[in-house]
Amino acid sequence: MRTAAASLMAMATMATSVSAHAWMHGVWVNGVDQGDGRKEYIRTPENNSPVKDLSSPALACNVNGGKEAPEFVKAAAGDKLSFEWFHDNRNDDIIDGSHKGPVITYIAEYTSGDGTGAIWTKIAEDGFDGTQWAVDKLKANKGLADFTLPASLAAGQYLIRQEIIAHHESEVAFNVNPARGAQFYPSCVQVEVSGSGTAVPDQAFDFNTGYTYADKGIVGVNLYGAISSYEIPGPEVWTGTGGGAAPAPKPTTSAAAPAAPTTTAAAAPVATTPAAGGEAPTPIFSSVPSAPTTTLATVIAPAPTASSAAPAVPTASAPATPPSQCRRRRSLKAKRAKLAAAKKAARRAQL
Repeated sequence: MRTAAASLMAMATMATSVSAHAWMHGVWVNGVDQGDGRKEYIRTPENNSPVKDLSSPALACNVNGGKEAPEFVKAAAGDKLSFEWFHDNRNDDIIDGSHKGPVITYIAEYTSGDGTGAIWTKIAEDGFDGTQWAVDKLKANKGLADFTLPASLAAGQYLIRQEIIAHHESEVAFNVNPARGAQFYPSCVQVEVSGSGTAVPDQAFDFNTGYTYADKGIVGVNLYGAISSYEIPGPEVWTGTGGGAAPAPKPTTSAAAPAAPTTTAAAAPVATTPAAGGEAPTPIFSSVPSAPTTTLATVIAPAPTASSAAPAVPTASAPATPPSQCRRRRSLKAKRAKLAAAKKAARRAQL
């Protein structure tokens, strides 16, 4: 009888543990529902099971973290975002009340990878205020965890990662007892941010090395004893003053136009020699060459550089001037006069 009762209790505990899990449904921007984001703009795992192994790649963006979603949530720097969590169905109990712990939000420049590596920056956190846990507030707010995008955030595409850490089994580390340990529920959302900010997240936090079994906010948290304070794991919340280059946009299938070539000197004018019997073409004068196009037919000589002299402009020698008609007539008349004089002299000689 006692064995049967113990078995039933164990089964009930297991069922409660499984049914208590949570995952993300969608995003709200300034109070406007962006729709069901599962596998649309959220990199959604196959189930709502937690991650417990701090060395697992799934700690970053959960299972399927490297599977890109087709869409992005559109928001502006300074907007209020609300990530909506649920248990089995939207607006249900969200997560079991025993799964108390913090809600922490990170951001990274967009990557098609699984989120592993030193790419993350913390932008929001909520832990224990002395009387209430962040998970309690999440449940009271119908599964919505609110935070504000830094107003100084540079425009670009990002991954925003939000996690719930459940501490109902955190009195022992997972690497000591794999049946227990802190439970992590991470979820990564693809967000495209607009605005004129210039700050780029720069904390370069890596979950697999930054979270350790020595962290007081991960191991040794006993919800069943007296708790007066709680140390949230991870770095401090980013101030929004990071510099650097803005995130590169996600590559598209359209090719970029070729850049126009540059030159350090103006090109010399190029003249063409007229063809025999034809009209001389208009000389082509080139300054800074424009970007190449597919319709360009005339080859333009390159501009001279410091190591080469400009090509000489070829010239055509002028043809000799032909004799005029007047000179021809005068010459013929003189020949005729000489011939007449010769004939006259011959007749005189005969007489």
